[in-house]
Amino acid sequence: MNNLINSSLLHIFKKSYCIFLFTILSVWTIPAQQKELDSGRKYTIRSITVTGAQGFNEQTVIAFTGLKKGDRISIPGEKLSQVTKKLWDQNLFSDIAFYVTGVDGDDVDLELYIVELPKLHEVTIEGKGIKKGKKKEIIKDNELKPGVKITHNLLNTTKNYITKKYQKEGFLNTDVDIDVRPIVDSTGTKIAEDLAITVDRGKRVKVKDIDFEGNEHFSDAKLRGAMKKTKQSNFFRFWKRSKFTAEGFEEDKVSILKKYKANGYRDARILDDTLMVLNKKQVALNLKLEEGDKYYFGDIKFIGNSVFTDGQLRQVLGVKKGDVYNGVLLQERIMDDSAPDAEDITNLYQNNGYLAVRINPVEVAVRNDTIDFEIRIMERNLFYFDHVTVVGNDRTNDHVIYRELRTRPGQKYSKRDVIRTLRELGQLQFFDPEQLSPNFKKVDENRGLVDLEYSVVEKGSSQIELQGGYGGGGLVGTLGLSFNNFSLRNIFNLKSYRPLPMGDGQKLSLRAQASSYYQTYSLSLVEPWLGGKKPVQFSTSFSHTVQYLYDYNTRRADKDKSFTITGGSIGLAKKVKWPDDYFVWSNAISFQHYNLNNYNTGLFTFGDGFSNNLAYTIGISRNNTTVNPIYPMAGSDFSISAKLTPPYSAFNNIDYKALNDERALQEDILKDPNSNSSQVEDARIRRSEIDQERFKWLEYYKVKFKGTWYTRLMGKLVLRTNTEFGFLGSYNGDRGAPPFERFYLGGDGLGAYSLDGREVIQLRGYPNQSLSSSDGNTIYNKFSLEVRYPVTLAQMASIYVLGFAEGGAAYNGFKEYNPFELSRSAGFGLRIFMPAFGLLGIDFGYGFDPVLGQTEPHGWETHFIIGQQF
Repeated sequence: MNNLINSSLLHIFKKSYCIFLFTILSVWTIPAQQKELDSGRKYTIRSITVTGAQGFNEQTVIAFTGLKKGDRISIPGEKLSQVTKKLWDQNLFSDIAFYVTGVDGDDVDLELYIVELPKLHEVTIEGKGIKKGKKKEIIKDNELKPGVKITHNLLNTTKNYITKKYQKEGFLNTDVDIDVRPIVDSTGTKIAEDLAITVDRGKRVKVKDIDFEGNEHFSDAKLRGAMKKTKQSNFFRFWKRSKFTAEGFEEDKVSILKKYKANGYRDARILDDTLMVLNKKQVALNLKLEEGDKYYFGDIKFIGNSVFTDGQLRQVLGVKKGDVYNGVLLQERIMDDSAPDAEDITNLYQNNGYLAVRINPVEVAVRNDTIDFEIRIMERNLFYFDHVTVVGNDRTNDHVIYRELRTRPGQKYSKRDVIRTLRELGQLQFFDPEQLSPNFKKVDENRGLVDLEYSVVEKGSSQIELQGGYGGGGLVGTLGLSFNNFSLRNIFNLKSYRPLPMGDGQKLSLRAQASSYYQTYSLSLVEPWLGGKKPVQFSTSFSHTVQYLYDYNTRRADKDKSFTITGGSIGLAKKVKWPDDYFVWSNAISFQHYNLNNYNTGLFTFGDGFSNNLAYTIGISRNNTTVNPIYPMAGSDFSISAKLTPPYSAFNNIDYKALNDERALQEDILKDPNSNSSQVEDARIRRSEIDQERFKWLEYYKVKFKGTWYTRLMGKLVLRTNTEFGFLGSYNGDRGAPPFERFYLGGDGLGAYSLDGREVIQLRGYPNQSLSSSDGNTIYNKFSLEVRYPVTLAQMASIYVLGFAEGGAAYNGFKEYNPFELSRSAGFGLRIFMPAFGLLGIDFGYGFDPVLGQTEPHGWETHFIIGQQF
């Protein structure tokens, strides 16, 4: 490497002074027999030849020099000096020289000796911790492409680039070595060179000390706390970063000044900052500060406003005379760059059509410790949308996208509507939410017109569920297909099958699950815009399930004993504008027919018979989460619903009190040890007849609430807060709540092979349904906190890790209800969302309380999550 550097210095020296030395070199390179060449005399070129190591055509080189036979030139002289400089400027040669090979009177023969720079053949970059993407970046940024000329400047700039790049990332001891390896042909001639770059990053240096000078109003600890990217090493904070990066340090210097400005010290400045290298592993930082005086807001006047009154603007500004000066807050209330939908004055104007508004706070007077401001506003023109287009949708039909747009031609410009449109497009789940972007194609300030283009990137919108597992005493296999961008109108158009007709935004789901004793099939279709005019969602579903009585001892199913459920539902849901346009009102009618054929278990007291479940469900929900529905970073999602059956007991003229009394009598006979076998059998038959009469048509009401809030803690670190409540009640106390539709708490929340309409509520850290009685419960509540952080939100796979703490309980009636007696758990997990397979995940939860029938804490439990979000 030293030889390479020495050669580089010689090359630079040679090129820089070649013109100056040309005269001397020309004289000294004349052969002995041609000493009669007179210095400065003009000669006629008789011939020109090109020699040296180079691959150019001789005539091409001669033509480039501009010299030709018959030219009159001075030797030495200005013409040859210009030609030499022109050749050097091409950066193609490592050596250039003119020689006089013959003199005959006024005629001379010239030889141009050139050595071409070697070409790059291949680059290899090696080094611990140097990832593939970083290698590509180094090659791209330094233009190390095959065929490029290898100059000494190229080698030096590449080495400096790599060194500085890693030093900025905290690798201050980075060492770079570049080895040049010649490539020769079969004759031994060098035809190219390889570059082998070895990078030794070493380890990132840590910050041992951060010291401040000149700070009186804030302690060193508080100023260190303002630094988010640069942290001092501390034994008690081993889980946080203390590694130094130049970029992070620069950001933190800005953060320190923001802290001062947010507390009245507008003149605070950093006089000097020093980085001291203590050793190869540690550095120390020292910052000299000048805090200045503390200031307060004085008079604040608005200049140039005609659209909004001073009072309206002051309400948004939120700053009044006498407040401690806060330059950070003042800027955020005028225009908050960190939040595109912030409640600031700029957005107030831009949400009302004033796209080009300019707002500048100007200090007009400083009186002692008081600063007077003028908020100068240039409102400019009202703007309207002219052309609104969408690009990038190659599968989704235009009308599916355009009906979601909140920005339409002719409407007044609104930044809020642009942001809301991005959210609506992201919620469709047809496009990559991380790549949605609005592009202003044209802004005509004279006419007040805006052309807006939304750029979308399609992602896979169909999912497949294929799984096998063990549950309920047997193997269970599941096949599910979900087409989230289906086109029902093209179902008979064979040309549209790729593999199914897609693009109209409908959702078609097919699912089948089976084992040796259990089979279920379901089909559902959702049309989000019924009729295509208004956002009225139509949904319909059908399902059929059959289960045979299973003997756990023989592990065989008796197909002469079966329990069948057949049902369907139809629903309508409509987006409404009150209380705001995030609300959705929903209605659905559902029916299930339960048929028991010689199916005698503990679940029902009658083994032959049927039950019908006709219900109406009404609900209201509100979802204003951010663009990405897979990983929301802000907003909330809540719903409340009521599922109601007709009050049959009010009009069917059945005396349920008498039935209950008679049933109690039959139970007494069954429990009486003196009852003979005939009496017991008659009592059992009569009890079944009574229960068949009680549950021929199910009668109940079910109320549920679920609320989820997302709070961004820092960067993409998100806190998810969730609370749930459910209650199953009866109209007639004598009839009571049915054995169906009950709540079962605990586990992963997947219903698996449940047939009786039960709702399985997840509570990680415990086995499935282990926190409820065998008959289920009529009330439950659950609370959870979950911290999430994304590993990647790429289109191919969104991955995030999480930690959780949650608690819940289930009760039989409000007499038992106590929301503070909970089964608690905590743990951690991982989620992976792939468009083709939906959400996959694993959780490790620790149950701090015992399950029913135990006295010790349950301990660790592993949960596999498929197609479900928490």
